[in-house]
Amino acid sequence: MKFIPSDLPGVMLITPDVFSDERGAFWEVHHQEKFAENGISYQFIQDNQSTSRRMVLRGLHYQLVKPQGKLVRVLQGKVFDVAVDLRRSSPYFGKWMGCILSGRNRQQLWIPPGFAHGFYTLSNWAHVSYKTTELYSSQTDRTLLWNDASVAVDWPLIDGRLPMLSVKDANGVPLEKAEVFE
Repeated sequence: MKFIPSDLPGVMLITPDVFSDERGAFWEVHHQEKFAENGISYQFIQDNQSTSRRMVLRGLHYQLVKPQGKLVRVLQGKVFDVAVDLRRSSPYFGKWMGCILSGRNRQQLWIPPGFAHGFYTLSNWAHVSYKTTELYSSQTDRTLLWNDASVAVDWPLIDGRLPMLSVKDANGVPLEKAEVFE
């Protein structure tokens, strides 16, 4: 496994070592010791999966109480995955990073607690799987507005068309009004 730090400290792109032959392929998704050696020593306690059609945008989500760290990967399809630093004490507060995750590149994105997370589906369908370090809490779940101008995520919108959003995501809060982390 290769652990590649992003421009946002703590957010890391993880590329597996893939072993392929005529039968198919094998790679590790999680190896506790290798993760710990690279600064990811959290225990994962919940696994989630979602499917999304082309042009669906999910996010930008975060939890105030018991914030979740997320290890995100795409099993099938392709998404543009985004993390936004919501730690007010961070010099990177309000900054974002994005990357392509796909079933082909097999990469994962580690997003530590204190960040908002979201993704935009680029393929006809995408099957996304992610591990979390805390259980989901609907009472403390929050949504940062996906197109907040002060954050300015450069979403690769297909043909410049608006994404498909849930009501919750369409009603996200801009950063200046969002409840964030200290």
